[in-house]
Amino acid sequence: MTPVKYVTISELVRVHACPVRFFYEKNEPVTESHRYTVCKQLSYHLGKPLDAEAIWDEITAVHPLVDPAHKEFLGICITACNKTSWKPAAQTDVRVASDKYGMAGMIDRVDADGAFSLVRASGAMPFGTYVADRIRIAAIVFCLEEMTGREVTGGTVEYIPDGVSRYHEVQPRDRRQVIAALHRLREIRDGAMPQHPLNAPCHRCKYREKCESSVGRRLSELL
Repeated sequence: MTPVKYVTISELVRVHACPVRFFYEKNEPVTESHRYTVCKQLSYHLGKPLDAEAIWDEITAVHPLVDPAHKEFLGICITACNKTSWKPAAQTDVRVASDKYGMAGMIDRVDADGAFSLVRASGAMPFGTYVADRIRIAAIVFCLEEMTGREVTGGTVEYIPDGVSRYHEVQPRDRRQVIAALHRLREIRDGAMPQHPLNAPCHRCKYREKCESSVGRRLSELL
């Protein structure tokens, strides 16, 4: 039996945002931001008293080179999170996978009722969730439904800097976007030239000039 070649849910999100940028960066290591390190470590304590000193000690143990200025950021996050009632996690960092779709990812927190949540280091939107987070939730739902054999309607995104918890019920469009991103990612891995999407976040992309100069030419000719 041929082993399943998994793609990660994080890769799917990056491909959906811009397949061209993913093409340029596909062999580069992805590093964890200091903001995420702070938010992730704080998330282990949600549902319990948030002790800033104890959490900061854990952060510096996990990431010894973390910028000391982020201790102030931790305080801001704790103040925001103390305004919300949180359920403590029964499990953390739970790996999920789908053999059917060949993808795998990680759930940050699962509560005693089996509901799952993802931890984000970004601020929350005025309402709803970001497209990237809806894709993350949908991909995890695909995995959980295959693993458990039951319907999963959605999951929660926890925007730690704002102390906001948002539930997202997965819609058909979310599932379609996951499947489309899977196709694009595999085409890129097979050597296909990715197409520049109309709504790519070009204004903040370091490859903008390189990408614009490639219009009408194969990327493989430019590398």
